[in-house]
Amino acid sequence: MRTISKRTGRRYGEGSVLIATMANGEIIPLKFLEGILLDLKGRGYQLNRTPSTITIGSIIRPLEGPLAPLPCASETAFKPCEECQDIDYCGTRIIMRQVRDAIDGVLDKTTLTDLIRQVEAARQEHSLQPLMHHI
Repeated sequence: MRTISKRTGRRYGEGSVLIATMANGEIIPLKFLEGILLDLKGRGYQLNRTPSTITIGSIIRPLEGPLAPLPCASETAFKPCEECQDIDYCGTRIIMRQVRDAIDGVLDKTTLTDLIRQVEAARQEHSLQPLMHHI
């Protein structure tokens, strides 16, 4: 069974953990996590910085590429749409750049530590909700 270092988020600095254990513990589909780790390739995996210094945006961009919803809104992979007649005044591009900026704002301001806290808060909130029975 493949393992990765526990220097990943919640288990930072604790040694190795099975990929399946991480997938189950973090509620991440195993195949999805394996696909990400295969893209990273190597002899085990560990964070090279503390989780509080790693943004979600810095993880997603190398794996998925630019975050812009359309190539014409991208900062790093700009490509005008074929049918675009005036890129500077294109309403679609203007709004998609705003969407890109909003996505960047969330992902570049959210660290692994922030995400872990959000997941833990969601789990805590869910566990505190009373069970409802509908008849």
